[in-house]
Amino acid sequence: MVLKQNIRYGRIIKTNISALTFEQTIETIEDWVSNKKNNYVCVCNTHSVVTASNDSFFEKVLNNAGICTADGMPLVWALKLYGYRNQNRVDGPNLMLKLCERSNIEGYKLFLLGGTNETLIKLENKINKRYSKVNIVGKYSPPFRKLNNQEEDKIVEMINATNADIIFVSLGCPKQEKWMYNHRNDIKGVMLGVGAAFEYIIGNIKRPPKIFQFLGLEWAFRMLCEPRRLWKRYAYNNPVFVFKFLKTYKKNKTYTIIQNNLFDK
Repeated sequence: MVLKQNIRYGRIIKTNISALTFEQTIETIEDWVSNKKNNYVCVCNTHSVVTASNDSFFEKVLNNAGICTADGMPLVWALKLYGYRNQNRVDGPNLMLKLCERSNIEGYKLFLLGGTNETLIKLENKINKRYSKVNIVGKYSPPFRKLNNQEEDKIVEMINATNADIIFVSLGCPKQEKWMYNHRNDIKGVMLGVGAAFEYIIGNIKRPPKIFQFLGLEWAFRMLCEPRRLWKRYAYNNPVFVFKFLKTYKKNKTYTIIQNNLFDK
């Protein structure tokens, strides 16, 4: 599995998940920033993969990303089954915080896109308290509706005017990924679709105990916290993921081995 940036990956159902550890992901993003290379990163879980299996455009969006991280533990386990034994979880909140830490040292310019104005104010304050020299050059809460072309252009102009190196995009899946794909040639910088990371960092959403995360049961913890909103998603998503993964496993593993052989030549 070789992406255009020569990154190994494993195909999970129809999505190419990058076989990069957390540390390698940070290094790759910093390399893009240093070399002024525009790109976008999708933080993927089983919901992302199942959605892509039913939506050909979203499949295209994910498979054109510079990196699709293995956020959910089932994706980590799948990559391990493909032979990537050192694979670990690369989740949105920790990825964002680590890049804020690196900004604190290297001076990367950061832009926050998404959430409400209240969320963005709390988030900026939280990050500034944690990293005293972090360089947040802008933030914007877009309207919660479909934007017209003129409004989209203004957002692009706003971001580019700040000369941001890294743009954290929190618009929800699959909206944020599609937004990054549609603006991949317009935005100057590296975009990261970090999902609910803004809410996690400011404490509006609680992270589950470590044992839930290790066992791949973060979805269960979230469903217990928000049963009305999430039960339908997980009741459909989880069995569909297991079924489709098992159905495509043999073919995808063979494909992975073939592409890795080509990678090594």
